[in-house]
Amino acid sequence: MPVSVPTRASNTVKPPGTPVSPQDAKHVKLFQPFQQQSVTMHNRIGVSPMCMYSSVDGNYNNFHVSHYGSFALKGAGLIIIEAAGVVPEGRITPQCAGLWNDEQMEGLKQVVEVIKSQGATPGIQIAHAGRKASMCPPFKGDYLETEEDGGWPNKVLGPSELAFADHYGQPQAMTKEQIKEAVQAFADAAYRADKAGIEVLEIHGAHGYLISSFLSGNSNKRTDEYGGSFENRARFPLEVVQAVRNVWPSTKPLWIRISCAEYVNPEPMGLDPNGWDIQQSIQLAEEFKKLGVDLVDCSSGGNIKGVKYPASPMYQVQFAEAVRREAGIATAAVGLIVEGEEAEDILEKEQADFILVGREFLRDSAFVLASAQNLSIDINWPNQYSWAVKKARRNNTRKGTEAEKPTTIP
Repeated sequence: MPVSVPTRASNTVKPPGTPVSPQDAKHVKLFQPFQQQSVTMHNRIGVSPMCMYSSVDGNYNNFHVSHYGSFALKGAGLIIIEAAGVVPEGRITPQCAGLWNDEQMEGLKQVVEVIKSQGATPGIQIAHAGRKASMCPPFKGDYLETEEDGGWPNKVLGPSELAFADHYGQPQAMTKEQIKEAVQAFADAAYRADKAGIEVLEIHGAHGYLISSFLSGNSNKRTDEYGGSFENRARFPLEVVQAVRNVWPSTKPLWIRISCAEYVNPEPMGLDPNGWDIQQSIQLAEEFKKLGVDLVDCSSGGNIKGVKYPASPMYQVQFAEAVRREAGIATAAVGLIVEGEEAEDILEKEQADFILVGREFLRDSAFVLASAQNLSIDINWPNQYSWAVKKARRNNTRKGTEAEKPTTIP
């Protein structure tokens, strides 16, 4: 039986992460609401989808309730639940989450309930790992899982018979029938996500997974209508988006994450016409927009082994800015954004419309609360923690000092 969150334990009236005074948000974009279609996120800070490798047969469990609930309790406006495999063989590892059957919806509903109980918006990413499937979780090592350990090394699929690396599975080039089945699997997962209460859906088209590997001429060597020209390489991704848009409610936002560069050309904004680059990403974003995609989540890399990444703070923001400006579509900025001031600066400069933070949330689940301190804006804390804020302010006042926000984040 699903466990409901009691009314007294919820924080939906004044969600954590919202300004105490609405006037404050007029000067801090990061804490302004973000609306798309009928969905409003109470601020512009979201949790990026990050694999937790903690599922059994793709099912969500109490770990996921606790993990995602902690971000909601501490103020994230949007929480995108980790990549859910649209088919069993579409997972990165045997321990990854899935959404290929109705039973998996039950555990997901519990995660959604906890997120919503704190006033946050639940999202999810649906994915197919393609030629990067059947691997082990990174904290176990870096090797291909055998069938004895729950892997499927002989059922790895890709656009062509090109392995991602020597120690990855040897992919089978997908037949047209298998491509058709994959398109339907994405649509079926989207339908289940809606029924489970998800409000924002993101399609994973980045990092060398199935959609990404079709887009790039570096990994797609097909000679049929799914390979060769940009139009052909984009055919499968656009078919997926169209199929998902057909079943995903028009009242809910549809996002897609793409890799905007592969770094074969070491210049991030340089061209790689036979592979994948920012100019092709802009062109693709224009096509997504025509099909009803609401936002492009601009990441990079992951499709070519051994390239060098310019991994400096906010190094991927330039992609979000270019896609936003040239394609005329909303974008999310990602990548080594670790301070509230950095996130605010991106929004102020109109380089992106939304901020997605990944590993910094793992290091500090109260990143939103810390960002508010960083930007000197007074925000609501969860009711259960608010006494700590009030006590800190009273103590500062008794000492004859100006009241300050607490420096310790729970």
